[in-house]
Amino acid sequence: MYSPRLYLITPAITEAAAFVAPFEAALETGDIACVLLRATEAAVVRRLAPIAQRRDIPCLVGDPSLAADSDCDGVHIDGVGPALEAALAAMKPQRIVGVGGLASRHDAMSAGEADVDYLMFGGPGEAQDFMQIRERIAWWAEIFNPPCVGYARRLDEVTALQRAGADFIALCELVWEDSRGPAAGVGAVQRALGAAREPAA
Repeated sequence: MYSPRLYLITPAITEAAAFVAPFEAALETGDIACVLLRATEAAVVRRLAPIAQRRDIPCLVGDPSLAADSDCDGVHIDGVGPALEAALAAMKPQRIVGVGGLASRHDAMSAGEADVDYLMFGGPGEAQDFMQIRERIAWWAEIFNPPCVGYARRLDEVTALQRAGADFIALCELVWEDSRGPAAGVGAVQRALGAAREPAA
């Protein structure tokens, strides 16, 4: 079974210094394909983005102007509509544009037709339950080409999304709220993905 790579979403960050050590620990532990920095201050992004970029991990933010000002690799936009259109115009083709907050299959198809680099189903603070996320991943992976990202809140959801066909697994609280630290959280996810990939004896 194919093993999806990890898409790391940070908690909301207002001060960079205290986040450097846990951020580095998480990035060193797993196969991180991309990072979404949930920060709105350019100074915070300029401090943290290079930590990922030095490891050849693209770093995204939520606003095209912030991405340009802080030399990030692209943006993650919630929903289809004017904000996504503006991001595509400002960022493509040099930078990444991903989209989440997709309330319906129609929204997902509209985003896919807009030439986004990936679609994310679920996310921190979104109302979708896991059954909906898994259903959307399975539907999208079977029919469409743009990569899909599935959001997992619990470890058992990680392997369920893997079986559904997710290209990437998005993680937030599963990593940052792990009582053992973020490195342990990422490591547990990697082991679960590896175990699910192994053929049954």
